[in-house]
Amino acid sequence: MKRRNFITGAVSLGIIMHPFVRAWSKPSSFNDLKLAGPAKPVFIYNNWSAYDELSDNKPQTEELAMRELAEIVRLKKSGVEIDYYVMDAFWFDLWGGYRTWHKQHWPNGPDKWLAICKENNIKPGMWFSTNLIATHSGRFLEVIPEWKDALGTDPNIMCLFDGGYLNHLAKTLQIWYDKGVRLFKFDFAYFEAVTPAMKDKYSKEEVLEKNKVAFMGMLQQFRKTNPDVLITGYNGFGGNMENTYTPFDNVKIDARWLDTFDTLYCGDPRFSDVPMMNIWRSQDNYSDHQVSAYQAYGMPIRRIDNCAFMIGKTGTCYYRALHCWKGMLILELARGGWVNVYHGNLELLSNEDAGWFAKVQSLYHPLQKQDSTVTFGAIPGKGKPYGFKSSDSRGIVCTVINPSQQTATIELPASMVSRSKILYADGGFKPTIKGKQLTLGAEQLVVVGFEAYANEKYHLGTDDTINIPLSIDKIETSFAVTAKNIIECQLNPVAGKDLRIIMRQFYKNGDPFRSWPGAPPDGKNVSEVIIIKASQDGKELPLHIEYDKMIWSGLSWGVGELKHETFDPTKPVSIQCLSKENDALKLTADVYAVVYA
Repeated sequence: MKRRNFITGAVSLGIIMHPFVRAWSKPSSFNDLKLAGPAKPVFIYNNWSAYDELSDNKPQTEELAMRELAEIVRLKKSGVEIDYYVMDAFWFDLWGGYRTWHKQHWPNGPDKWLAICKENNIKPGMWFSTNLIATHSGRFLEVIPEWKDALGTDPNIMCLFDGGYLNHLAKTLQIWYDKGVRLFKFDFAYFEAVTPAMKDKYSKEEVLEKNKVAFMGMLQQFRKTNPDVLITGYNGFGGNMENTYTPFDNVKIDARWLDTFDTLYCGDPRFSDVPMMNIWRSQDNYSDHQVSAYQAYGMPIRRIDNCAFMIGKTGTCYYRALHCWKGMLILELARGGWVNVYHGNLELLSNEDAGWFAKVQSLYHPLQKQDSTVTFGAIPGKGKPYGFKSSDSRGIVCTVINPSQQTATIELPASMVSRSKILYADGGFKPTIKGKQLTLGAEQLVVVGFEAYANEKYHLGTDDTINIPLSIDKIETSFAVTAKNIIECQLNPVAGKDLRIIMRQFYKNGDPFRSWPGAPPDGKNVSEVIIIKASQDGKELPLHIEYDKMIWSGLSWGVGELKHETFDPTKPVSIQCLSKENDALKLTADVYAVVYA
């Protein structure tokens, strides 16, 4: 999993993120690889975010890992499908070379975990760093004798084409396969690694290529020997994950990675550059955008791991717990990837939640098998309505999102249909479907079934923990720059309506500017940097915000609401938006009159 403080720490140790490689020695195309990857959709539990050793310093322990295994068994009894359990980062001992488990946290090793997985028809999986061995806190893996001649000139990364590291790793993977492990997750690849002996023999480009080819060859041979393995790629294998505004044609992915990995992930959950009152819907928007991006890069949609379902009580998932989890689950499945990964504290889900979880899987799983999912509407990062369509011979399911600040109508891509039904909606605004025309509220998620799927047995209900406005109307305002990184205005409120204030910050070139005030436990809430204030008669008014969080991935906006009971509608309201960033930024703000049920 990519964590900003992990990467920042690595960079501070002298590591530079590798560039994207735009060409390869053996031309290939993603179309040639259409039949590669997983043989069918699979469901994976990953225990990251139930613990977090990169921000909260909450360690992975045998007790924690076994607790989550017991939760998997419980959920499966309610019909939830989980095929794999991946033990994520830091299961290993500092001096163990990936062959010994953490001696303090796993004093008896993994045998009990492996045995209980086997008893319950769960396939074990394990996380490996491709060749990074240190964070800002120091080494998480020490260089064992077999690795010494592969240590790079940067002593925090291992060379893959020279020295004994890669051969030792290959043998290690086989050891764990022979013990029953069937999924291997690779993260943090730094292909610029070069040993002192090779430094002057090859150019930077040649080093990049030799490292990549060596690593690809090792994994391809491992798969040939063990054809039932699942191999997933995370950070370091291409794509842009940092924002939701970079043009898709600026990025390439080396197609050879899909000869190596079953799936590539498209980024850890974070908030998009589309501002929303419901901050969790902005996180959904990020993953929606990333799927569209990786599809534009040429990847088959079923081989994109959207990595978006993450519940938990740690900083890596912004202490989200179960907030808006139902929409997050629906979208994880609706995006069409064949690797469906669920992270975090499964004990947060009740037995009733588990039944609903299983029902959502039963709707989308058969559709995923058809490999028919397509995107429609706007690019998610543009902030306009879009969705995912899946179909089979029986009918169509459209999962639709309106990330905008207005009620919207979108025509769904469903031709020659006679029946439709709204299967799910966020609470508040009541969406309507007339023919192919769906009308839905601001920031709302809606699922529509056509033909056989327009049936009560697929009905998923309403999530009333979310309250979409019944109406939302923009108020014409004129914000003036009153000082560096400060804009202000006065406006006349509308009686009986709340005020929603949306502030954004940009570089001078117009690109969104993300503030990075730090991750837990030592960071600051981003609301201490991106600040919205409202007052009347010189008295500050209480503002409801949801972005008052330590956000490791940064944020480029803030949204707040004034409830109509808190101000006098006959007097002007003063609004100030400010950024405490040192850079001179361009700030913008919009205000909306909002009515809730």
